[in-house]
Amino acid sequence: MGSDPSPRYFWGESPEPDEYYASQNVRNQQSYFSTPHGRLFTQSFFPIDPSSGELVPVKASVFMTHGYASDSAWLFQKIAISFAQWGYAVFCADLLGHGRSDGLRCYLGDLDSVAAAPLSFFSSVRRRPDFSSLPAFLFGESMGGLVTLLIYFKSIDADLWSGIILSAPLIQIPEEMQPSRIRLFMFGLLFGLADTWEAMPEKNMVGKAIKDPDRLRVIAANPRRYRGKPRVGTMRELLRVTEMVQRRLGEIRAPFLAVHGTDDGVTAPDGTKKLYEKAASEDKEMLIYEGMYHSLIQGEPEENSARVLRDMRGWIEERTRRYGGGAAGVVPSGQMEGNGDIIDGE
Repeated sequence: MGSDPSPRYFWGESPEPDEYYASQNVRNQQSYFSTPHGRLFTQSFFPIDPSSGELVPVKASVFMTHGYASDSAWLFQKIAISFAQWGYAVFCADLLGHGRSDGLRCYLGDLDSVAAAPLSFFSSVRRRPDFSSLPAFLFGESMGGLVTLLIYFKSIDADLWSGIILSAPLIQIPEEMQPSRIRLFMFGLLFGLADTWEAMPEKNMVGKAIKDPDRLRVIAANPRRYRGKPRVGTMRELLRVTEMVQRRLGEIRAPFLAVHGTDDGVTAPDGTKKLYEKAASEDKEMLIYEGMYHSLIQGEPEENSARVLRDMRGWIEERTRRYGGGAAGVVPSGQMEGNGDIIDGE
């Protein structure tokens, strides 16, 4: 007997996207943004007045980066929708090699370029007249947390970002998840020929990330989720960059909130603890959730994910007041932020 077909959307077969987003009191827009490193699929989420459907003033902008093998749509957008419901303008991009962006699927052989691409998009939005006077926050989940730190390091203007939120960031790879250095060395002897090969052990990352079985089924149904084995160049680069970022943690000065679960089998909570201990930020907060897995918002039972979201909301609301400089909320222009074709629907 064949398996059940995947639903059209993460919420099921219906309603259609515009109706679903309206029911969540947000407006979603999708487009493409061209960068020197490749074209990105992008999304924005704005709060709307439930009675009129019109855009309402936003308090700040939030720029979100998803994790490995995922994309900015499907279940990840539930995070974006939550922040938009709280009164924030949210912008997301599929990383290169992910979702609907350019690149070989889940090949991350040059993480500097992978981070530079969304930085180009985020910066263009950050400097728009309707957002330049408001606080702006970076958000990264899992490997997206690693990319978010690279985005921060690459930002020429250190004051571009008012703060950073990191959910189970990939700063340190757990020992049992680390790629074999001998295997990487042997592949390296092929002078790059093996870089894109799907030849590294998978190690059941999804099973170690998601606690709630119902949400696991939803995540597994994502039609754009990468299901192959990790590519050689991807694991080599993740190992290199996590080690580099650990050496540079003391350079971080932005306010941040970092959260992690004690039972995370994909990214090491010790990496988040190192971030908290070494960062030079005067305003820093770390929350460690006992018994929670890797995917704190998408993969935990509802009561757990709601708790994490409440903590994030409390943190960003306070920093928006603290670092807003008295700026009044603005109504977004409503124009898509991309420099490519606007597309409709999911």
